Amino acid sequence: MRILAPAHIRPPFARYAHGVEVPPGARLVVTSGQLGIAADDTVPEGAAAQAALCFANCAAILAEAGMGPADVIRINAFVTDRSHMAAYMAARDRWLSGVTRLPASTLVIVSGFTRAEFLVEVEVTAAAV
Repeated sequence: MRILAPAHIRPPFARYAHGVEVPPGARLVVTSGQLGIAADDTVPEGAAAQAALCFANCAAILAEAGMGPADVIRINAFVTDRSHMAAYMAARDRWLSGVTRLPASTLVIVSGFTRAEFLVEVEVTAAAV
């Protein structure tokens, strides 16, 4: 994978890349949006705990394909309020802490999810050769 970072545009606001080029022949994994809900149907309180669980769920899906956070090329995330952005970003940065080639990333504020207690949703795309 190759990071795309044009010198003439503003650098990213946080730990992500503006773009990632995937080489021909790479395997791709795309997850559905993962909500902060555990296997036992419990939903932790707070955006930080929910974001951590979203990333844990994404990691489990990637592991099924023999991939991990270092293989992620794009993160799309959704939070229900601007006040949740810092907690989400901290969880994302922890999840990517050992990753040197950062993925592209988008964060969107949405009006809500299917259940009022859900505060964060995360989906990832990964590629490996």
